[in-house]
Amino acid sequence: MKDCNEQVKGFERAAVRMSKDDRADIFGKAKINRDRLRNGLDRNGSPKAIGSRTQGSYAMKTMIQHDRNDYDVDDGVYFKRDKLKDDQGQDKSPVDARKMVSDALQDKRFTDQPEARNNCVRVYYKSEGYHVDVPVYRENRTTDPFTGAEKKSFEIAASDKWRQSDPLANTQWFKDANDSKSPDASADGNDGQFVRIVRMVKAFARSRWTWTNEIASGFTISKLCCDNFSRDDGRDDRSFRQTLKGISLQLALNIAVRHPVLNENLAEPGDAKTTFLKEKIDDNLKHLEVLDRLDCTHDDAMKAWDAMFYTDWFSKQPDPSKKSKIEKASGPAVIKQGESRYAKERRHA
Repeated sequence: MKDCNEQVKGFERAAVRMSKDDRADIFGKAKINRDRLRNGLDRNGSPKAIGSRTQGSYAMKTMIQHDRNDYDVDDGVYFKRDKLKDDQGQDKSPVDARKMVSDALQDKRFTDQPEARNNCVRVYYKSEGYHVDVPVYRENRTTDPFTGAEKKSFEIAASDKWRQSDPLANTQWFKDANDSKSPDASADGNDGQFVRIVRMVKAFARSRWTWTNEIASGFTISKLCCDNFSRDDGRDDRSFRQTLKGISLQLALNIAVRHPVLNENLAEPGDAKTTFLKEKIDDNLKHLEVLDRLDCTHDDAMKAWDAMFYTDWFSKQPDPSKKSKIEKASGPAVIKQGESRYAKERRHA
């Protein structure tokens, strides 16, 4: 396979991975929102939260750039179960718990006020191009009758039911996977071949606007990548391609995808969105077949990767074989277009 590792890693850095500044900006909004929530709960005489935690793709470091800046940042809020009671002393319903949090987040400075949705409370930052979702959790504590040890478990206010959920365990699962699978994992979890490949597969899945509502979720994609990750030291291009082939093979045998932490499925047998993901992987892996030809040129390879990600980024990359001796000595000549959420180099269907 033609070596395109330099360009593929450059694409991940420049057009896929979120910059540290953008991550800091988003976390800053989440912190301000936490202060607003805490003050609003006090104002309304509601129970105090025991804490808030970023979760999902932000916490797992797999959040990717988005051309429309349509970011979904999860910042869960946690309460003790014995504090979430209604006027009759019964457990507060999931609907009422979300409404309590929504009421606390109301602020006249918002153009669009926070709203209680099916599984969270959404806070809009339309001028910034993204929103913060605040899922509501309750903490359960039980005591083991034999050992006396106390155990914590968590439930999310999902629709009209309290459903078992442990987003902190999800984050730890992913960090452990990056540490164990990556030959070059960083201590903060923001780098390593595994997390780079997950970002790349997510970028592929989000590369066409028309796929947005049809394709598998980012967390499902992360689990499929974990199940099928193909480590290839020094070759992210081969690792990406082989990981996609593994995902396709797994889904050919069984469309269902197991949750990495809970005893449940992320996707059930026959799931339409996971089926759609497999179809798009199979359709677009064909673009990369030219890389196996002995006469594959740099231009051929760059066009293939452009087709894979529906972009023109790769075709703008210089041919390494044509660099001068001085350029070769100075390192990779990868054109960086943005390295922030404001990069606009992708095309759209």
